[in-house]
Amino acid sequence: MNKDYFAHNTAVIDNGCEIGKNTKIWHFSHIMSNCKIGESCNIGQNVVVSPDVILGNNVKIQNNVSVYTGVICEDDVFLGPSMVFTNVINPRSGVNRKGQYTKTIVRKGATIGANATIVCGHPIGKYAFIGAGTVVTKEIKPYALVVGNPSKQIGWMSEYGHRLNFDNNNIAVCPESNEKYKLENGCVVRYD
Repeated sequence: MNKDYFAHNTAVIDNGCEIGKNTKIWHFSHIMSNCKIGESCNIGQNVVVSPDVILGNNVKIQNNVSVYTGVICEDDVFLGPSMVFTNVINPRSGVNRKGQYTKTIVRKGATIGANATIVCGHPIGKYAFIGAGTVVTKEIKPYALVVGNPSKQIGWMSEYGHRLNFDNNNIAVCPESNEKYKLENGCVVRYD
């Protein structure tokens, strides 16, 4: 069978997976059954992608990450080293809750920093930036910059990953892309 992706010879890929063109799966990673992984993804060393997980195009997963059943990552998501998702609100070893997985969606372009924990059921907005070590316990708005345990919003980020500083008219300009953003009613939107 001809494949359009790379998998290191120590990687394990279970049956029923769809893996997009130019995706790379590195050492000791396990892609479990029925996952859908988009094009041009990079899945680092020692990553577990549990059954039925969906990853969009150009998703970057750093080493030692666990992406559990119920997680959907849209295009261009970055998952930092050793970050983790949960998928059950009240896990107990002696109680089987496999039918109670809670869905978590990470929207396009979001970044989740190293060692962050995402408690299941809390969507991460597009281009949000979750700082290293943050514990997310609530929904995160698009473009929000959050840190801490529990997570607290401390600002806003551009699509290029720069902190936004708003003027008196609630307009901010990304220093790298020169894209403009507007702060309206507690939310940030691209402004043309």
